[in-house]
Formats: sequence, C-alpha cells, structure tokens
Amino acid sequence: MSEEQKRPDPVWMTTAMLKAYTHPLRRQILQLFRLREHLRAADIAEELGVAANSVSFHLRVLADAGLIDEAPERARDRRDRVWAARRQALSLGGPERPVTDEVLSGVMVSAIADEHQELLRRVLAWTPEYISGRTAEVHATFSQRSLRLTGAEFDALIERINDVMTEAVDAHDGDDPDSRPWQVDILAADDRI
Repeated sequence: MSEEQKRPDPVWMTTAMLKAYTHPLRRQILQLFRLREHLRAADIAEELGVAANSVSFHLRVLADAGLIDEAPERARDRRDRVWAARRQALSLGGPERPVTDEVLSGVMVSAIADEHQELLRRVLAWTPEYISGRTAEVHATFSQRSLRLTGAEFDALIERINDVMTEAVDAHDGDDPDSRPWQVDILAADDRI
C-alpha cells in the first residue's frame, strides 16, 4: 500500500462540528476523551461534577456532529453506552474549503488558542524542575527552530510530522501501564504575519 493510500483524507469541520465544539462543556468532554479512550456518561458526569442527563445530551450532540462514536464493543450490556472520540485530525478551513460561518470558526480558533496557552503555561511551570535537575522524568518538551522553506516544502513537512504522529498512535500498545496522554501543539508562522 502506498503512502497516499494509507493517509486518510483531511476531515473538514462542518457547521455542526463547529457548533458542537464551541460549547464550553462539550470542549471539557472532548478534553476528557484526550485523556481516556473510552468513557460513559456517568464517568464524565462524575469527573466534571455535572448531571449525567446533561452529559448524555451533550454526548449525543457530539456524536451527531461526528466528533465521537459509540463503542458498543466496550459496553457491559445492551443498555450500557460507551463512547470514543474519533482519532482523525480536523481541519478548520482554508482557501480550498472556506468556512461558511466565520463567527463560529472564530470561536473555535479562540478556544484552540486558549488550550495552547494553557499547555504553554504548564510547560513553563514545569521546565525549572527539569532543567535544574530536581526531576529526571520527562513531562514536556519545548523546542524552537527556524527554517527557510517554500510554502510547498512547509506543507510537506507538516504532512510528514502528522504521518509520524499517526504511525506512533497506531503502533501504541493501549495496555501498556506506562502510557499517558500527551498534547502536541505545533505552532508555526512565517515572517509575513
């Protein structure tokens, strides 16, 4: 199978996905799915301190939007509903697929920026522990590199990085007790913005 055949097509965010993602509680639910692969409404309700029926409603909205799927193979019985987040990367829009609702996309971008700033805050708070030698356990990395590339070369680089991350996830042993969730944010900009 060629690399082109293995690489999934980008999933472009629909208006339903944007609406689902912009709700604060649904973003918290999606964050829990980043930490655990499978969840029940009761698990989420307990973790977030909200009513289970409210969580069930929001799970249905996320499922209808295509952001999560039911995982019946994980259910204890036919009444047990277990959910799993979809593993695909989502693309917001661009020249080839402009967004139809700029307000919703703006809310989405702001939410992503807030998550990125929170990640950066956590990394910066932890870094002194590592660089001073007080801890040897790796919890984060921060690297910065300047590159001179064409737009096409940059696009190819990002595609290769995404392929490597997908391969790592596919090769991961979910039963390994040392596994833990990692958030990887890649921020890049040229000197024209």
